[in-house]
Amino acid sequence: MDLRDLTYFETIAELGHLGRAAEKLNRSQPALTKSIQRLEESFGTRLFQRDGRRIKLTPVGELLKARGKELQLSIAQTQREVRDFASGLVGTIRVGCAATMAEHLLPKLTQALLQRAPDLTFKLVIGQDDLQREALNEGQLDMIICSLIPDSEQLISFPVFDDELVVIASPQHPVFDSALQMRDLCDYRWVLPPIGVSSRKWLDATFAAHNLPLPVVQIEANSISLLPGLIAQSHLLSFIARESVEYGHNMQHLRVVPISEATMKRTVGVTVRRGAYQTPAAQDMLALLRDHGRDFLSWA
Repeated sequence: MDLRDLTYFETIAELGHLGRAAEKLNRSQPALTKSIQRLEESFGTRLFQRDGRRIKLTPVGELLKARGKELQLSIAQTQREVRDFASGLVGTIRVGCAATMAEHLLPKLTQALLQRAPDLTFKLVIGQDDLQREALNEGQLDMIICSLIPDSEQLISFPVFDDELVVIASPQHPVFDSALQMRDLCDYRWVLPPIGVSSRKWLDATFAAHNLPLPVVQIEANSISLLPGLIAQSHLLSFIARESVEYGHNMQHLRVVPISEATMKRTVGVTVRRGAYQTPAAQDMLALLRDHGRDFLSWA
C-alpha cells in the first residue's frame, strides 16, 4: 500500500467529493480515481459508494479512515524518533498552553531546560485548552499544560499545581457597590473565552446551578490575560486565574470580585498521549513538571 494513496483517501473521505479533493491536493480526478482503485484492490473491497452527487464511505471505508489516521501518526512519530537517534539531537519540544502559563510557568522552566541542553528547540503554541487537546490528540503537540484533563484511553495527565479562577473588574466598577452576590453579576456584560474552554463551561454551569441566566458575553477572546487594559477601562467583568491578577503584567488596575460561589478551584496539569514518542528533551520537561512544576511558577 502506497502511503500517498492513504493520504489522498483521507482527503476524499473528509470532503466527500472527488472534484474538491482534486483541487485541494492539486491532483487530477483521474489520478485520484486510480489511487482509490489501488487501495480497493489492495483491500479487496469497495471503500466508497455514490450518494447523489457526492460519495460517502462504505463501512470498510470508515474503518480504514479511523485506522489510517493512527497509521499516519505512528509513521510520523517513528520518523521523529529515527531522526533524533541518527543525529544525536536532544530534540524539539512541542508544547501547548494558555497565555497565563506562558507568562508565569514557562520562563523559569525553559531556562532550566536550556541550562541542561543548550541546543534544545521549542515549538510553543498559545491557545485555549479545547483546541490544545484536539492538537494533542492529532499528534501535533507533545504535551499541553491546562486544567487537569481526566485520564482516558488516549491521554494521561499529571497534576502540577493548584490555583483558583476568580471574577475580576475595574476597581471603579459598580458591582462593588452591591451586596456581592451571584445575582449581582447578571447586571453586567463579560469578556470570556469561547464556549468549549473549561473555565467558560464551569462558569456557565455555576450560573445555571444558581438558576441564573448565563453570563452575557460582549467580547469573546482566546486570551483574556492579554486584555487587562480593556477590562480596566470598562464596566465589563471577566474570569481569570487569581495569580494573574496578583502577579500578571498590567494587572494592577484590576480587582477581584470576592464571591465564593463564583470562584473556581482547579488543578493545572500536564497531559500527554499514551504511548506517544517523546524526545529526550520532552521526557525531561515532563519529569520536571510532574515532580517540581510548582517551583517554576513566577510567584514561587
